Amino acid sequence: MITLMDRLKELRKSKNATQKQVAEYLETDGRQYRRYEYGESDPTYKTLIKLADFFDVSLDYLVGRSDEMKRR
Repeated sequence: MITLMDRLKELRKSKNATQKQVAEYLETDGRQYRRYEYGESDPTYKTLIKLADFFDVSLDYLVGRSDEMKRR
């Protein structure tokens, strides 16, 4: 099963973004974003929405509930 941390790494790399760039978009520091990618911390629902917007994917895709990237 695909996890949030798997999706975050996959999406960030496919967008050629650094962890720092994603963290800046989220208005957080790089350490906090790394915790999301390593599964050491769970983002709030507001942060999940910002991540889905940044990567232009659905929330279900982001958290591994669907393989359909597109938002409806």
